[in-house]
Amino acid sequence: MTPKLLLPNKYKKIGWVILIPSTVLGLVLCFRDFGADWLHLKTLVLANDATFDKKIYFTFTDVNFTNTLIGSAFIIGALLISFSKEKDEDEYISELRLSSLLWAVLISYLLLLIAFLFVFGTPFLNVMVYNMFTLLIIFIARFNYLMYKNSKKPIDEK
Repeated sequence: MTPKLLLPNKYKKIGWVILIPSTVLGLVLCFRDFGADWLHLKTLVLANDATFDKKIYFTFTDVNFTNTLIGSAFIIGALLISFSKEKDEDEYISELRLSSLLWAVLISYLLLLIAFLFVFGTPFLNVMVYNMFTLLIIFIARFNYLMYKNSKKPIDEK
């Protein structure tokens, strides 16, 4: 079975190089409300109601691009890691990949359901933002854990 939608293995290393710094910067952004002053850009906005008075559609406006840059880098890095082949991709690894994806979807949506039931107001918006990343985080963690656990077993137990 040939996985048709996976990237070559070399992209996994590139993904880690992008993911690790973007994770660190994302955590700094979450806890310190960090925003780089030099990242103010005039950019196309499809929809914005930042003024709470007037909704803005299809215009150019000045925004701090820090959140966008860090979030985009995280997503790109995580996607490169998640969808790159292993060095020896086989059916067993494909099964681990599918199992990890199912786990990630299930856990991510269970967390979202809990948030729907118990988190309200502005904190719920934060939960929704973080939920964009949980699927990839859980998948990467679960898949790499299974790969690590699998590498420690003798061949006859696999």
